[in-house]
Amino acid sequence: MIVTDLVHIEKQVLIDQGLKKAIDFLRQLAPKDLREGKIEIDGQHVFALLQQYETITVDTPKFEYHQKYIDVQYIVSGEEVIGWLPAEQMTITEPYDPDKDICFGTAPKGQITPVHLRAGQLAVLYPEDGHAPKLAVTKPSQVFKIVIKVAVS
Repeated sequence: MIVTDLVHIEKQVLIDQGLKKAIDFLRQLAPKDLREGKIEIDGQHVFALLQQYETITVDTPKFEYHQKYIDVQYIVSGEEVIGWLPAEQMTITEPYDPDKDICFGTAPKGQITPVHLRAGQLAVLYPEDGHAPKLAVTKPSQVFKIVIKVAVS
């Protein structure tokens, strides 16, 4: 997992073509014109999911991981915590679904690393990264986020 500001990403990560397309997309955004939904950037190889929601407070976060796509999770407005741990440490509650490219599970208490993201920041989550998005920082609040899916090469 990589966590950084959008302005620093290219200095910190070796970027392949798919990730470059994702970062270029984020850099040319006009946030006031954004609406929820899906935007194709490069067919099914790179696409963006625009989401608006209220963060949640839970005792046991629902973790997930993906095998076919890297997630680039970018906060447009608001802030949230994404729980992180290595995917192999998840306790699987729903087996991997290859059609939806997702597996769900929980994390052992005390094993979660909280990642606090604010507007303008992003996390790059690889298939090895178990993550629990949409968690409240202190209390539930509104977030507008873009999740860009980049096919694993």
